[in-house]
Amino acid sequence: MMMNKPVNKIEQLIEEMCPQGVEFRALGEVGKVSMCKRIFKNQTSTTGQIPFYKIGTFGNTPNAFISQEIYDEYRKKFSFPKKGDVLLSASGTIGRRVIYDGEPAYFQDSNIIWIDNDESKVLNMFLYYLYSIITWQTEGGTIKRLYNDNLKKIQIPIPPLTIQKEIVKILDNFTQLEAELEAELEARKKQYEHYREELLSFGDDVEFRTLGEVCGYSESRVDADRLNAKTFIGVDNLLPNKAGKNDASYTPNTKRLTLYRIGDVLLGNIRPYLKKIWLADNEGGSSGDVLAIRISEENHTCLLPEFIYYLLSSDIFFAYDMQHAKGAKMPRGSKEAILNYQIPIPPLSKQKEIIAILDKFDALVNDISTGLPAEIAARKKQYEYYLNQLLSFKAKGTTDGHR
Repeated sequence: MMMNKPVNKIEQLIEEMCPQGVEFRALGEVGKVSMCKRIFKNQTSTTGQIPFYKIGTFGNTPNAFISQEIYDEYRKKFSFPKKGDVLLSASGTIGRRVIYDGEPAYFQDSNIIWIDNDESKVLNMFLYYLYSIITWQTEGGTIKRLYNDNLKKIQIPIPPLTIQKEIVKILDNFTQLEAELEAELEARKKQYEHYREELLSFGDDVEFRTLGEVCGYSESRVDADRLNAKTFIGVDNLLPNKAGKNDASYTPNTKRLTLYRIGDVLLGNIRPYLKKIWLADNEGGSSGDVLAIRISEENHTCLLPEFIYYLLSSDIFFAYDMQHAKGAKMPRGSKEAILNYQIPIPPLSKQKEIIAILDKFDALVNDISTGLPAEIAARKKQYEYYLNQLLSFKAKGTTDGHR
């Protein structure tokens, strides 16, 4: 991978077009900081013709709307973004960016802003990429805010349009490649789920037994002081959507915890819809909100731990678990119902065959060292490298680089 090739091309253009350095200007000089006129709560509803984006739904699905009448009236009198303008969050998570698609919409005043700039001088997409590396000067306590006066003072480079266009073209290519990889990963995940359900579906020719007839919950205990970040498992470091686990970020405050062993299936028992599950590859301890499911001694000759893991990481099982969970705000799985879940017991040779197929799919969609996630992570790293390299300029009249 020739990391410096695009950078060298930009450097050559800079040397040709602005050898003395690049002009820097304040954002307030680039264009006017704009926002929509304030909309009051009684002017919105849960249904309507025009979506109203608040800071919480910015970049996502709106849950509030305004009437066509208000929208038409305000468009005649007040500022509105143009198609292609970069909308910016100025409250909460500062600097989230959305490119306005031009479809009728309304945006929460002061929380969602944009620079009304002249694209014959500064491209919208050049601003879009610059925004991702700016250190925003915010104010406020728990909820941070980017005030207009602070935004206006931010100095940004203004290279010639030819250079801006070339930088945008390079970064767009990386963004497109990453989007394609993300789409492929999503498609592979759906394919994986399809094959998982198909491979784990059996007819009357295979014996079915309840999980509790062949497995049980670990009844062994371990002292908390014997555990570390890698061997303690709580619901917080079990990852959603069957993504395994992370190292723990805190030390357990319970003296004795459930001992789990290699081959146990650890299942998050709070909010089953999060689908937190992990096949243990080390020995350690887990909190009371994590179930350590273990094949009973007498059934090791007819069941493989990996097969139990794939059965319990199926969407069918999680739907069953959620169906029997109790509690509204924080549903908890029923330990009794889980043990009553019916599972197939095919021959070991068939289990091994299924495991081999699903392992390949699992590596493709989940393995951070060899699968698609690894490829996406590599592309993100490459993109961040180019982003910082391409948007670092020597300011006119200085000898050092300046951003």
